[in-house]
Amino acid sequence: MPEFLTLLPPDEARDLMLSHLSEPIPNSERIDVISSLSRVLAEDILAPHALPDFQRTTVDGYAVRAGDTHGATDSLPAYLTLIGEVPMGDAPTFEIGEGQCALIHTGGMLPNGADAVVMLEYTQIARSGLSPEQRMQSEIEISRAVAEGENVIRIGEDVAQGQLVLLRGTLVRPAEVGGLMALGITSVNVVRRVEVGLISTGDEVIDPGHTPRPGQVRDINSYTLGALIEKGGGVAKGYGIVSDQFEALKEAAAKALSECDVVIITAGSSASTRDMTADVIRSLGEPGVLVHGINTRPGKPTILGVCSGKAVIGLPGNPVSALVNGYLFVIPVIEKLLGALPKPRATVQAMLTVNLPSQAGREDWWPVRLIANRKSEIVNYDADPIFGKSNLIFTLASADGLLRIHPDATGLSAGEIVEVMLL
Repeated sequence: MPEFLTLLPPDEARDLMLSHLSEPIPNSERIDVISSLSRVLAEDILAPHALPDFQRTTVDGYAVRAGDTHGATDSLPAYLTLIGEVPMGDAPTFEIGEGQCALIHTGGMLPNGADAVVMLEYTQIARSGLSPEQRMQSEIEISRAVAEGENVIRIGEDVAQGQLVLLRGTLVRPAEVGGLMALGITSVNVVRRVEVGLISTGDEVIDPGHTPRPGQVRDINSYTLGALIEKGGGVAKGYGIVSDQFEALKEAAAKALSECDVVIITAGSSASTRDMTADVIRSLGEPGVLVHGINTRPGKPTILGVCSGKAVIGLPGNPVSALVNGYLFVIPVIEKLLGALPKPRATVQAMLTVNLPSQAGREDWWPVRLIANRKSEIVNYDADPIFGKSNLIFTLASADGLLRIHPDATGLSAGEIVEVMLL
């Protein structure tokens, strides 16, 4: 296969595939915000009202006029008359005048006339009567001055009415759930999940629930990739294990392509005479195979194709290769189809524990285990590479992340500070 002789760098190969894909999925659905975690918004969100919509305190203390506390110190305190207590969950019925204050609790609404709050720690009751009425006329000693607005959240300080608070394409996280609820928004439009068809190939591959005979192996890739797809915002749809026959694979792939947004075929992607994935992809629609061979390890024989506007990806059968390249190529496709806003990958800086060789011109990805580094003042972790062949799934199951060796490098040295992409 001539395409396999020309290896593209991973970034170039991914960009080529993404450039042939259609616009993000137009379909959306309205769901409850409580169910929207990890979904992508299909609409801009505008604040229906200011947040907060009343002035409130951030501390327990006394609501005051800031000017009445100016110059107050431990040795020369200010004295204010207590005129009441702010009720929680309700508006105070009194107003703070000159020389007056009111007891207030965190989150309470500031009374009219007050413009600051003195923390409880900087106050004490200087004089108080015995009856409730007399206690409400107590004299409060203030030992620290406050500025106007101190310990107070003003109206609209979080968001103003009509403000654009969340953009279309935002991935909903716990903070977004809280923000929406604070604004009284209980349902949102989200992009429909990307449906990804999964096909495993090989006469030697069997269902994990069966006991393999000599020469047979259980299907791993359908399940690791399915989990990756679900985590990345897609829905995995299995099309079974297909034998090494062209017509059988073409039929399964055509069915998956007609029903899904993306199709992934595992195994059958190397340059063997029995490996027919590339030929099947060519038969499914234009432009067909875009890339056959990535200049990376693991995953060199990966195939990237687009058929009638849909991505069709052939991944190696080796579980580690399939999963690593799932991160590199499948997740970006899902994110583009969701219209998700660009976001940085979760990474940490770590110190490499051993020398790692590499071939110049090839991008290498190594699974690494992160170990706490209590001696370094630069980083908090050591990156300890996990050595193993690409068909050993537990080399990746034991890893905390992936370490990239740039194609310009001929390796990395022990003690180097490296960036690890968290899994």
